[in-house]
Amino acid sequence: QVQLVESGGGLVQPGESLRLSCAASGSIVNIANMAWYRQAPGKQREWVAIITSSNRPNYADSVQGRFTISRDNAKSTVYLQMSSLTPEDTAVYYCRLYGSSRSYWGQGTQVTVSS
Repeated sequence: QVQLVESGGGLVQPGESLRLSCAASGSIVNIANMAWYRQAPGKQREWVAIITSSNRPNYADSVQGRFTISRDNAKSTVYLQMSSLTPEDTAVYYCRLYGSSRSYWGQGTQVTVSS
């Protein structure tokens, strides 16, 4: 069974940075594609970034150049480094693991960008 636990969320001011972590358990973690999604109040959940098992990243246009996704397979952890944050980045951020037959989600971590 795969479990994902996000951490690192919080309240920051516009322009500041934050790093989210997603710690994963389970034997398939290191060979799986993993992604970050977010869901703002009143909006649908949206894809933010993905990193493949071979370490190839891809980003949504809204975060390209500001966010960086990375993974540490030795720690079974995926990171999302977020910089130049704006109030529009306020959301609950979720980690997703793409398994062979299903996806797994974490419980989410709140990011609030406000002055």
